[in-house]
Amino acid sequence: MKVLLVEDDVRLADALTSALRAHGYEVSHVTTGAAALNAAPADLVLLDLGLPDYDGVDLCRKLRERDDVAIIAVTARGTERDRVSGLRVGADDYVVKPFSFAELTARMEAVLRRVRTSRPQPVRIGPLRLDMDAHQVTRDGAPIPLTRKEFDLLTALARDPGSVVPKQRLLIEVWNTDWQGTHRTLEVHIGTLRAKLGEPGLVQTVRGVGYRLAAPDPGHPDTDSEPDAPSSRRAED
Repeated sequence: MKVLLVEDDVRLADALTSALRAHGYEVSHVTTGAAALNAAPADLVLLDLGLPDYDGVDLCRKLRERDDVAIIAVTARGTERDRVSGLRVGADDYVVKPFSFAELTARMEAVLRRVRTSRPQPVRIGPLRLDMDAHQVTRDGAPIPLTRKEFDLLTALARDPGSVVPKQRLLIEVWNTDWQGTHRTLEVHIGTLRAKLGEPGLVQTVRGVGYRLAAPDPGHPDTDSEPDAPSSRRAED
């Protein structure tokens, strides 16, 4: 189990690192927010909110946006307002200093159990395998290189295979906007996604509504399984 300890108190960090390693955890320690953002992926982050270069709440938000890692805030900030702020930006739990090592490890185990239980299972679509947790798509075991937006788009369609996902919902979920001018960007990404997946008819256009992920069904009167018209414009991720 990989743990990233983000703590600028070196003495406390050394003691925690030794104790966690003695309990079988693989621990990496950094003292700044910048180093935390550049650190190797971990299963759980123990995050001090009082860092010299970053506000811990902002760092928690950035770590949550970057990855779906479990986060426990470990800090001297013990007011209700501090706890609520930390939890709202993505911390899975909150431990106030001073704390016992037994309490910390119990909270770590509880958080990891919750995270593992809630992680989505891989989705199989014919020869394709979509692993949302690993952020990877494979075809017959071979990885398919998708951009972040292409992967998010496929994930949005794969949550309910066979159901039509309206264009507006895709724009909000993938691009955080419902601006009409973004529709062409969506069409270009759909076309590129179809080409990379290499499965004709998998991503279907339902005219005037949106798209769905389904097995090819040429006989469906409302479905256009052909790729959207090519565009010379380069869509932005």
